[in-house]
Amino acid sequence: MFVLKQFCSSAVVVMWLATLRSGKPAAAFATRSLTGRNQGNRSGMMSTIGASIPTQIIPRVKTSDAKEPSDGPVQVKGWVRTLRKQKTLAFVEVNDGSNLGGIQCVLSFEGIDEATRKGCAVVMEGLLVKSQGGKQAVELTATKLKVVGDCPGKTYPLAKKRHSLEYLRTIAHLRPRTNTIAAVARVRSQLAGGIHSFFQQSGFVYVQTPLITASDCEGAGELFRVTTLDLDRVSNLPLVRTEDGNGDTDEIDQSQDFFGKPAYLTVSGQLGGETYASALGDIYTFGPTFRAENSQTTRHLAEFHMVEPEMAFADLDAAMENAEQMLKFVVKHILTNCDEDLQFFSKFYDKGLLERLKKLVSRPFVRVSYREAIRYLQEEIAKDPSAWQFPDVEFGTDLSTEHERWLAETKFESCVFVYNYPKKIKAFYMRDNDDDDGETVNAMDLLVPGVGELVGGSQREERLDVLLAKMDELGLDPDDYWWYLDLRRFGSVPHAGYGLGFERLVTYVCGIENIREAIAFPRYPGHAEF
Repeated sequence: MFVLKQFCSSAVVVMWLATLRSGKPAAAFATRSLTGRNQGNRSGMMSTIGASIPTQIIPRVKTSDAKEPSDGPVQVKGWVRTLRKQKTLAFVEVNDGSNLGGIQCVLSFEGIDEATRKGCAVVMEGLLVKSQGGKQAVELTATKLKVVGDCPGKTYPLAKKRHSLEYLRTIAHLRPRTNTIAAVARVRSQLAGGIHSFFQQSGFVYVQTPLITASDCEGAGELFRVTTLDLDRVSNLPLVRTEDGNGDTDEIDQSQDFFGKPAYLTVSGQLGGETYASALGDIYTFGPTFRAENSQTTRHLAEFHMVEPEMAFADLDAAMENAEQMLKFVVKHILTNCDEDLQFFSKFYDKGLLERLKKLVSRPFVRVSYREAIRYLQEEIAKDPSAWQFPDVEFGTDLSTEHERWLAETKFESCVFVYNYPKKIKAFYMRDNDDDDGETVNAMDLLVPGVGELVGGSQREERLDVLLAKMDELGLDPDDYWWYLDLRRFGSVPHAGYGLGFERLVTYVCGIENIREAIAFPRYPGHAEF
């Protein structure tokens, strides 16, 4: 009983000192403790002491933040990458996804759980100490290891050390656990944050435009249809009645669909963005877009993300200047915040990656007209036409990737704006150039080494009569764009903007070839898994 009383008194003193430091009264604790003792209620005394002594909370440390020895015990939570056993010690590499290298944890051989193997989820507890090796600054001297999620080695698809990127796409739900895809995800996250930071600091308003639309922004017709009509039962589809009302035609009655008209997944947020730019000045959108293009190339996806700023009282030069400054800002942000991942990509995927990124930040972008670009290409192709997949180049040619990359990588060795494209290969909303009788439009593409086209933009056609004439020429119904045309009727101003394919930016910054590695779950013809 003496021991219990002594412990009780000590507990009261400890709590009293603690409350003095916090500035809060200790009366409640003292009264409860003394009351229990005076009444001779041992069980009451014990419950009071047990409820009042605070439980030690061991902080969790992300592996990316484990840079210095700790003053006390910490927890590391993640997944086992490797496990080595040597005599009395075991070395467990744990990665929680916050960085590439993870952290090495050292513990006694007896402390290893039988279920500890590659891929299992663990919680480890111990002290961060200076590392004995040279690969990392600190390591965890672990005193506890708990397996919270087993991972049977015989059936784990990532049990082997190396897998092809093609194979990893078949297990896209597990591929973020690999070094490559995890590094892509971290860089992608920083890219998105950098883009938002640039536009927010530049005074742009972030606008979310609709994903479901009745408009074809590009006029290309490569749209995914959205419908609630029962396509599994064709005989039940509603049909338009004949004029005399006595029968049905072969045309589906779109008024019976969910939206009362044909609806599609958007290919761009630009048209909606223009409406807000016409009121707020400078805006940007950043969201998913869709295109039903039957392409299996390494550059195309059916579902992707677009960054689309729109600027009122702006021309094409302003759009090019903004695009250049945005890219320089974002790439500099990545060079500052993603060094470990960039070193990994430079080592395993693109030896010249870091040099190329630094060159983008430090050098001004080249600007060349489309006519000049065609002339340069014609001169080069004439030297050896057999070296080119598409040797026929003339005014009106839609430049292919090999043309774009030659201009950026060989001719100029720099990022290149090509501007003033032929009218017939560009979208209806681009402003006609007055100085060549409307043969070209005030449009631009940004070509970058290693990728080709990364950005496309234009000054928008703000003249109502000219825009209506172009829509008529392309067979677009003005009634479908009545609200877009209203922007030209009421307070129209010169305005410009551009679109940046976000996944293409990811491939460029990471130095990876296939855009299907730049997004978590790629969508392309014949593939919509996960």
